[in-house]
Amino acid sequence: MCDVCVMNAVKDRMLSRRSFFKAGAAMAAGTALGTVAAPPALAAGHGEVLDMTHVYDADFPTYFGQPGIEATQAFNFKEHGFNLFNLAVNEHTGTHVDAPLHFSADGQSVDEIPVSNLVCPLCVVDIAARAAEDPDAQVTPDDLKAWIAANGDIPDGACVAMHSGWAAKTATPEFRNADGDGKMHFPGFHVEAAQMLIEGTGAVALAVDTLSLDHGPSADFVTHYAWLPTNRYGIENLANLDKVPASGATLVVGAPAHRGGSGGPARIFAMV
Repeated sequence: MCDVCVMNAVKDRMLSRRSFFKAGAAMAAGTALGTVAAPPALAAGHGEVLDMTHVYDADFPTYFGQPGIEATQAFNFKEHGFNLFNLAVNEHTGTHVDAPLHFSADGQSVDEIPVSNLVCPLCVVDIAARAAEDPDAQVTPDDLKAWIAANGDIPDGACVAMHSGWAAKTATPEFRNADGDGKMHFPGFHVEAAQMLIEGTGAVALAVDTLSLDHGPSADFVTHYAWLPTNRYGIENLANLDKVPASGATLVVGAPAHRGGSGGPARIFAMV
């Protein structure tokens, strides 16, 4: 290659790298606000990317009330030149996935959930006003019918999510909302709503902004037992459902892939 050709090729590569880093800086600035502009090739038809994941630590509330994660620093930058932590994590901590195996003898483990089921049209059913008056409120078939009347049919491969307003309570005792007998009170999906979705739609995921697909007082986990053994999955402790539309967003679920897992913490975002 001639000297001029080499110089031009190097110049083109440098310009390309500058454009890459400029785009990266713009995305980093957006991340600080919780959303970033969606690259057209990544999300044609969407204008921004919204994080739907709670940051969690040992203080984040869990179903059983015990810390869900323990981090032990094995190496630190001052002594070793790098940082590394050993983690002990309850699979069902923070914003996380319930794999079908969680409530079935032989359902899909978290690593077996088809990748095609992890990119979902997002359908948000808003019961926040009712939940503010009744912490034991549930998504019912009537709520689903009202959503369909307003937004059209639930798409195949959808994630149907309950927005109850509970995500704002994670730093307070009201998130678990346990009474004097230790019984929790928070919203969830009624089993009849789950059955309606199973029998009448191609939805693949249920999601809630609370600790459980079943509402807090449930002692039999009937919604879990109805939904998960059909090789559909669940998402619990979803964040920012108040910032996405009832329909039209796409949910991307970064489910973990540890072999044989019953679920696990996930990084989840919505393209809006």
